[in-house]
Amino acid sequence: MESTLSTPNQGHSSIGPMAIIGTLFFIFGFVTWLNGALIPFLQIVCQLNETQALFVAFAFYIAYTVTALPMAAILERTGYKRGMSLGLLVVAVGCLLFVPAAYSHQFWVFLAAQFIVGTGLTILQTASNPYIVHIGPKESAAARISVMGLLNKGAGVVAPIVFTALVLGDFDGVTAKAVAEMSEPERQAQIEALASGLVLPYIGMAVALMVLAVGLLKSNLPDLDIEEDPSVDTHGKGAKSSIMHFPQLVLGAIALFFYVGVEVIAGDTIGLFGSKLGVANATSLTSYTMAFMVIGYVLGLALIPRFIRQDQALTISAVLGLLLCCLVVFSSHESTAVSAVLWHWMGLPLLPDTVAFVALLGFANAMVWPAIWPLALSDLGKFTARGAALLIMGIAGGAILPLLYGVMSDVFSNQQAYLMMIPCYLFILHFALVGHKKRHWGRH
Repeated sequence: MESTLSTPNQGHSSIGPMAIIGTLFFIFGFVTWLNGALIPFLQIVCQLNETQALFVAFAFYIAYTVTALPMAAILERTGYKRGMSLGLLVVAVGCLLFVPAAYSHQFWVFLAAQFIVGTGLTILQTASNPYIVHIGPKESAAARISVMGLLNKGAGVVAPIVFTALVLGDFDGVTAKAVAEMSEPERQAQIEALASGLVLPYIGMAVALMVLAVGLLKSNLPDLDIEEDPSVDTHGKGAKSSIMHFPQLVLGAIALFFYVGVEVIAGDTIGLFGSKLGVANATSLTSYTMAFMVIGYVLGLALIPRFIRQDQALTISAVLGLLLCCLVVFSSHESTAVSAVLWHWMGLPLLPDTVAFVALLGFANAMVWPAIWPLALSDLGKFTARGAALLIMGIAGGAILPLLYGVMSDVFSNQQAYLMMIPCYLFILHFALVGHKKRHWGRH
């Protein structure tokens, strides 16, 4: 299917819609990367082990897979604009559910709230991504995706800092290690105080999202017209009649599954890792990973396609990811040399080298999403919309792979568990070198 904006003059009307969708992408990033702060926080409040804590990410990301098709059906009924407004309201409901969760300390209530937030974002993501692709010329679609990525990851830098300031402002230096060493009465009092700190920020988020939902509904954002694109024959001899007949798409969806998994592991486990090592303000560590992702996006915008192709950028990203994984596992958490060179001169705190290398994975991951999408959707013709839906299902990697990391960290150690990322980057490297070129199963 080919989507176009139902506006007579797209060239002059794209700035307003881009600003609206850009705001939504900032919200996606803010809500999504709050998980990096929320996971070590809830580990303390609900007294969880590593595996249990990472169910926070599982509940959030599994919503994309469980609710993707139902949400797509809702969008067909409501249209994209009303669907996005509905998505914001669903996210607001999830935020409000954090209030009873905070008062009860019941982990399952937190997980239910996370699932509802993820469901709302599923509607928003499914509706907003087609706008970015079709709001301007095809040739500049990758650049628009990268701009949205910058907003998304920029919000990821801000979210953990805001969370730490609002929720942990009066609890400087609280870590899982410090709380575990308290006496039982002290620990219970600390947990009560920490949990109460969630209430007002999440009520504020819910109110802001409701206001945005109403504002979006009243905005002049045009809807999308869906038209058939006859560029792919579905009737002739040898014609393709299913998205499963496109190897580049299927392999791209698998690569995306692994990518979202390693992206979430790098962003959401760095706080757990730092907290375990006794790093102060561990809930803000996700900001370091996101900051390096932003740097990677800016560099990608400058280099692609002027100096390197998308598949070359993907190859470089995969190789860098493999190298950094090895450095995370085999470096010392006694040394702080990496952070001393990279950012301590700016007045930022020193971090153990192992934690610093996890943050640098953000740089390796930055251009993977923008590169996989156009390579996987290439030559799909009228199957493009269904292909995009399959790629969105790959977001389930963010639910499953961090949970596997949690199991491995409980069995071995947090540091050794990062070894599980190596096969993920190897598959992404395979897609960059070989997989995206395949047009028929069994040959290139």
